[in-house]
Amino acid sequence: MKKLPLIAALLLLSSTAFAASFPDISLADLKTAMAAKKVTLLDVNGPVSYANGHIPGAIDFTAHTADLAKVLPADKNSLVVAYCGNEQCGAYARAAEAAKKLGYTNVEHFKPGIAGWKAANEPTEK
Repeated sequence: MKKLPLIAALLLLSSTAFAASFPDISLADLKTAMAAKKVTLLDVNGPVSYANGHIPGAIDFTAHTADLAKVLPADKNSLVVAYCGNEQCGAYARAAEAAKKLGYTNVEHFKPGIAGWKAANEPTEK
């Protein structure tokens, strides 16, 4: 039982280090990329959250984990942005890492997530 807090601390540190490997994209830069149709968005919030509202054009990562290569662009230099619930959520890293493993070189993180998107009064899509 005494080892549980140590294990939890180590997991937190490792997930923080893992999450830091992808640069953040600002709301303004994300909106610019979306307007230019130069971004593929990966929503990592799960099917219920996705159905309730996601950033327009986003792909439900959980529905495409097995066939992610089919829904990502052919150009491996294309911008791929992963996001999850909010600034404290690290689940986005699963999608970002999956894209990176497929050879994508321009993978970023929208840190505010869907909560930040909604807080900025941006539209969602169902």
